[in-house]
Amino acid sequence: MLAQSIRASCQTLARVARQQPSLVARRTFIVPTAVRQADLVQDLYLRELKNYKVPQVKASDAEGHVQKFTLPKAPPSPEESDLANDLNAYETQQVELEGAVSSESGAAPVEEDWFEEEEEAAAAH
Repeated sequence: MLAQSIRASCQTLARVARQQPSLVARRTFIVPTAVRQADLVQDLYLRELKNYKVPQVKASDAEGHVQKFTLPKAPPSPEESDLANDLNAYETQQVELEGAVSSESGAAPVEEDWFEEEEEAAAAH
């Protein structure tokens, strides 16, 4: 009985081995669904790209988006007489020095002593 089952399994294996290449070599015209859908989408996309017409650009299209260019006014030129008067006024002007005693106030400014000695500060607390 064991011999018959071994013979039967050998025959089955041989039959399967002979049929296996024929199944693989068999070609079909049916393409898997995902590939067909990708091709369909690609074909639609390419067809729409080919049919697209670029709208014509007109000169009046930019009117609402761009401001009209106007030249700025030319700067006024300085007059020579004003420059001479300003230069004379500058040369005759009194020089003001910071910290210098002015003769108009008459009295010498009082200097305040802001320095506090440690002994006075300790007694105050």
